[in-house]
Amino acid sequence: MARSSTRPTSRDVAQAAGVSQAAVSLVLGDKWRGRVSETTAARVRDAARDLGYRPNLAARNLRLGHTRTVLLVVPALTTEFFAGVYTGAARVAAENGFGVVLYPSPEGIGPARDPFASAQAALDGVIASSMAADALSAIRGDQLPLVMLDSDPEGSLGAATVNLDIADGVRQVADHLLGLGHRRFLHIAADVASWTFEVRARELAARTAGTPGTSVRTVRAPISIDGAVTAAEAALAGPGPRPTALVCDDDKLAAGAYKAVRRLGLRVPDDISVTGLDDLALATAIDPELTTVRLDAELFGERGMRALLAVLEGREPESGDIPVELVVRGSTAPPRPS
Repeated sequence: MARSSTRPTSRDVAQAAGVSQAAVSLVLGDKWRGRVSETTAARVRDAARDLGYRPNLAARNLRLGHTRTVLLVVPALTTEFFAGVYTGAARVAAENGFGVVLYPSPEGIGPARDPFASAQAALDGVIASSMAADALSAIRGDQLPLVMLDSDPEGSLGAATVNLDIADGVRQVADHLLGLGHRRFLHIAADVASWTFEVRARELAARTAGTPGTSVRTVRAPISIDGAVTAAEAALAGPGPRPTALVCDDDKLAAGAYKAVRRLGLRVPDDISVTGLDDLALATAIDPELTTVRLDAELFGERGMRALLAVLEGREPESGDIPVELVVRGSTAPPRPS
């Protein structure tokens, strides 16, 4: 049977589900718990989906003074990591009747133009990566309910912070390389002023300091393959003993390190071991496949959205950093005997 061109109403949903319009409003407004049964709620959602019903958000927002829209502020989308963060956040948002607007901060960091007349007037809350934190003041997002991702919990702008356990990831990398016998490290650090990268440098220094005879040299590079090639090649061709392990702040830097190693006539991992951090698709596209730290980007986004919902509802967000996992592949091996 052809569906009517008339837009379905909540009354149609109520009739199809065999419930009152009040019950439909409770279920679709996500206020049903304790007031209608789970079976009834499922029946209402099924009826709404089958009918193609969409609430009149504009009318509801005028009544409630809320848009049920949040802004996700991220660095420029140069890797799939932040796409995963968005996917996770949007999934939880949709389950709770919210929409997510994705806003990449130009150039990855720094101020950004206001995408709205005022974020305060158009949004209920903001989730922001610390790498894009400078954009918040420009859009006045720091005056809204705010959750920070990858941010120092002691100095966060937000009402809540959600972090991956990056420190543990770096400890796992360092312990793996130390266990293989490496003592001369080159840290290819992301040239970005961000707490998450400060953590990586601090933890690498702390973990290696406990092993006698260990040295760590640091060079900085923009988060790009070309930037890493230039930085790594200059460091490896310089004077002094050559490092036996390159610890890279992310997988793109590691890919650049591979190219630098090969340009110098060396091989990974025979001459130099290389590690990354992120476990992007890139990690298994390069040869040998990259030893790196797996970060669950979608779970990160989910936790960020759940934390914002908790802030909006006056609840305490879930605590504890999200675990990460070292994935050992072919880019690391014991160093050659000196």
